[in-house]
Amino acid sequence: MTGAPPPAGSAAATGAPVLAVDGLDVHYGRRRRRRPALKGVTLSVARGETVGVIGETGSGKSTLARAVLGLVRASAGSITVGGEEVTGHGAGKWRALRRRGVVQYVFQDPLRSLDPDLTIADSLVEPLILAGVARAEALTRARAFLDRVRLAGDLLDRLPGELSGGQRQRVAVARALVTEPELVILDEPVSALDSANRVQVLEILKDLRATGVAIVMISHDLGSVAGIADRVAVLYRGELVEVGTAREVIDTPRHPYTRLLVSSAPTLHTAPADRAERDALRALLHA
Repeated sequence: MTGAPPPAGSAAATGAPVLAVDGLDVHYGRRRRRRPALKGVTLSVARGETVGVIGETGSGKSTLARAVLGLVRASAGSITVGGEEVTGHGAGKWRALRRRGVVQYVFQDPLRSLDPDLTIADSLVEPLILAGVARAEALTRARAFLDRVRLAGDLLDRLPGELSGGQRQRVAVARALVTEPELVILDEPVSALDSANRVQVLEILKDLRATGVAIVMISHDLGSVAGIADRVAVLYRGELVEVGTAREVIDTPRHPYTRLLVSSAPTLHTAPADRAERDALRALLHA
C-alpha cells in the first residue's frame, strides 16, 4: 500500500443508527418512461461513523443523498433519520429535521450554496438564529467552528467571492456543523479543489470522526474516501453492490465494478492492474 492507510474504525461509532435506509427504490419519469435511479438500497450509518458512498456518474449517489434530504420522493422502502421515519410524511417532516439541525448538507460547489451577498458571519449565524439562538451567541459559535475548520476569525467579515475555493468549502463545512447536527452529507466535497486544498479538507473531515457526528461522503473517487471512511458502500447502476470496511473493499473487492475502481486507483496499490485486466473487468460489467 502507498499513501495513508484506511482507518481502522471510529471509536465514536456507537448506538442506534442515525441514518437507516431500507429497501429504497427511486424512479424518475412517469408511466412507461419511468426509469429506476435506485433499486433496493439498504444502508445504515451509526453515530460517529463515516461512510463513503462511491460510484460513477449516474450510479445513484446524488439521488440517494437527495432522497435522504427529502428532495426526491421514494418509490418504495423507508428512510429513518435521527430515529424518525421520514418517508411518506411530506416535505414538512424533512424541513423540520433540517430546521432542528438534525441533518445538514454540504454541496459540491460552495460558491453556489453560499449566498454571494451575505458575509461569512451572516452565512454561519443564519441557521443558528433560525434555531432560536441569540445573535451574540451565534457569532461566538461561528468563530469556534471557523477555528475547527482551520480558518481565521477575520474571515467573518468577508464575502464568499473574496475567498479561495478551498476556504469556501471549509466555510460550507463549518456552516453544516454549526448547528451540531447528528448527520452531515457531503456531495463530492473535494472534487473541485486542487490537491493541496483537497488534502486540507479531507484532514478536517477525518478529524470530525471523533466528534460523534455521522458522516456520509459521496464521491466518484475511492482514493478520496479510503483514508477517512470507516466503511465504503459501492453503488453501480442504482444498486448497492458492495459494502465493507475501507480495507476490505480495497484489499478484497468482490464485485467486478469495485475491482475496476480499485485497479484504476494507482495510489491504493503498489501494483495496479494492467490495461488488459481493466478491459476484462469492463467487458464483464457490460456483458
